[in-house]
Amino acid sequence: MYQPPHFREERLEIQHALIRAHPLGLLISSGEDGLLANPVPFLLDAAAAPKGVLRAHLARANRQWQALAAGQPALVVFQGVDTYITPSWYETKKETGKVVPTWNYAIVQVRGPVRVVEDREWLRRQITALTAEHESSRSEPWAVTDAPEDFVEAQLKGIIGIEMTIETIEGKWKVSQNRPLADRIGVTAGLAAEADPRAAEMERLVRAYGGIPGP
Repeated sequence: MYQPPHFREERLEIQHALIRAHPLGLLISSGEDGLLANPVPFLLDAAAAPKGVLRAHLARANRQWQALAAGQPALVVFQGVDTYITPSWYETKKETGKVVPTWNYAIVQVRGPVRVVEDREWLRRQITALTAEHESSRSEPWAVTDAPEDFVEAQLKGIIGIEMTIETIEGKWKVSQNRPLADRIGVTAGLAAEADPRAAEMERLVRAYGGIPGP
């Protein structure tokens, strides 16, 4: 990943937080037919290895697991918040006019070897943990055990597990740090005026990484 130094985010806890907040990763690997890519919801176990372990499952009908079973390493891309940034928000536009649009974003890329898991109990634990992670905040959380046991068993036969031990992890937070202070302030004001939850989240990041106090 292209990484200008001022956009690099190397704090593991921040990288992990983005993965947890945006767990639908793009799993990329190579196979006999070339590159393969599939969106997959991952569960992060930060304590299982120095940089963490990712666990997920694929449909057995998805041929990507067969390429991974051949010992192929993989790349997983986790996309955080992203927003278009208009140069109209920059103070520099008024001063020189020498400005162009850009796109702000936060992203994490993870690489490592992938182990394919066919063990039924591992798969049950994985889907139980993944479900609990995303149901726990609901007033009436659904659990795997709410479904009939024979139905769950039939579903387990149709999936296969994957586990990646993270070897390398890169974070890139491109959130206007490279702009002059007056431009960064203009970006936060512009984002604050947008009726979009993504803009509100990006405003928070621009303030945090740009040294701008909150309103």
